[in-house]
Amino acid sequence: MSLTVTTPHSEAAAPELAPRERETLKHIAAGCTYLQAARNMGLSRHTVDAYLRRIRAKLDINTTAELTRLAISLGM
Repeated sequence: MSLTVTTPHSEAAAPELAPRERETLKHIAAGCTYLQAARNMGLSRHTVDAYLRRIRAKLDINTTAELTRLAISLGM
């Protein structure tokens, strides 16, 4: 028996993301906390939170695990 994990999100979703949203996604997928991502990007934690809310809204994603899975599927 094999387990197949599918995601409703495809590489077609990537162009919907602004460059800073993509950068934020990369940091979160790499395991950074919101604060760590903010520091790495020279932003406030609140700005990173806003980017992640926009990503979730654009791509209909609810969890950090889904964000990470998307980033991996996009080769981030």
